[in-house]
Amino acid sequence: MARWKDGLRAGFPDGYDSVLHENCEFYSPVLFKPLRGREMTAMYLAAAGNVLPGGESNDNAAPGGEGTGKFRYTKEVLDGHHAVLEFETMVGDVSVNGVDIITCDDDGMITEFKVMLRPQRAVESVREGMAAMLEKMNG
Repeated sequence: MARWKDGLRAGFPDGYDSVLHENCEFYSPVLFKPLRGREMTAMYLAAAGNVLPGGESNDNAAPGGEGTGKFRYTKEVLDGHHAVLEFETMVGDVSVNGVDIITCDDDGMITEFKVMLRPQRAVESVREGMAAMLEKMNG
């Protein structure tokens, strides 16, 4: 998790290769099937980095992104190769609360990344923002 948090603080300037396993799976709160592979996972994480503003800092809050809030992890549960990281941020005027459920292999590479969000209004705002950001990134 240290590599993940360090990457968030730095904005992943070298991409996600140092943290994502080549065969990782990404579970989105708005997609019905998992995305497979490093490239797809990296694309969604990069888009989320713009939609869910900010990156974690040493004081658990940092400015950034195109939104108006500050992403911060508020709680974490670590157990072996598994982590559950609760976060809060704002997307526009919508308060977003969610969790990242992360599984790593023996080398510390992320093999599975699940995102869950609440409340429903947050899910809708993030879905709209992600759709626009992915279109912008691929357009």
